[in-house]
Amino acid sequence: MRLARERLTALHPSYLRLLVDWAALQPSASRAATLESFTSGCARTIGPCTAYRGIAQELAAIASQQRVAKAHGEASFEVVLDVFGVPAWAAGEPSDCELPDTQPFARPITPAGLAGYRQLIRALLALGAREGVELSWWSPWNEPNNPQFLSPQRETCAAAAPSHAPAIYAQLAGAMADELAADGGTHHLLLGELAAYATDSPHRTSVASFVAGLPASVICLSETWSIHAYASYGAGATSGQPVEELERALDARGECGARARVWITETGVGAPRPGEQRAEATPVSEHEGCLALAAQLAGWTADERVQAIIQYTFREDPAYPVGLLSADLARVYPAYRLWLLYSRARAQGQSLPPATALCA
Repeated sequence: MRLARERLTALHPSYLRLLVDWAALQPSASRAATLESFTSGCARTIGPCTAYRGIAQELAAIASQQRVAKAHGEASFEVVLDVFGVPAWAAGEPSDCELPDTQPFARPITPAGLAGYRQLIRALLALGAREGVELSWWSPWNEPNNPQFLSPQRETCAAAAPSHAPAIYAQLAGAMADELAADGGTHHLLLGELAAYATDSPHRTSVASFVAGLPASVICLSETWSIHAYASYGAGATSGQPVEELERALDARGECGARARVWITETGVGAPRPGEQRAEATPVSEHEGCLALAAQLAGWTADERVQAIIQYTFREDPAYPVGLLSADLARVYPAYRLWLLYSRARAQGQSLPPATALCA
């Protein structure tokens, strides 16, 4: 654990994305969200495991890292909160073009649920104040164009049918914006957190369709938008450019969209097709994956609208294995060295080394 912590610190991360699973934190409407419940500290079920006191202890640890960074004249570990997961008590009934086995976790929230969502935001703000952490960046919902996080996407099972997702997301974004404004302080909305879908289907909404469907008032809530874009290679290689697709979609929405900046809040590389298991990974394939991620980083770094790039995750998430260290912390993947050299170059104001050097 100590060595893994040192490897993380060596990256000098500017941002730390904190996922807030509302469904897990507040299973009952009669009790407030439990922000201090003990968590196993495992990677899903994989050890080593060190139990900790939930989000409260995470924020306390972040505060400690921020103090160390400040003592060295660095800005580091700025928190990016990303909410997802509807508790069963806050979820609507099954409806429209819903995928089989969809759980309340993904359904639109009810009016009572929206009130609970606002209470969750207030509780997180109070906890941040207590732990001495400025909670600067807030994302209303994770991947709202993905049926795993918001379902159903459409009334009828036709790709051309209007998407529900923009209107539902607008409600959440407006509620979060109101709560942050009421709190005062320095808080920013991070809009989007979009899955990089280039096309529509009955159960998902493309980046272009999602942005086009939002009310103008939501487009103007923030000048910072985010998207998830992973490296693919070999048999899984794709030719899409999701960041450019988001930028074009925003440009089409007028002045507010045209001046928006873009963050890539999830990226990484694992199997040739992102998210698949690394079952047959070899040194050759891992090197190829590293080169693919390096090429993405170079392209995004050259894009003046891209302001932040965040690796998902540091420790491997077995459910979506694109981490820098294996889930058991025993192995360091080539992408770790890539990020280490990348962060050093950026900190020193140097140009990015060629991909072959980053992935040597």
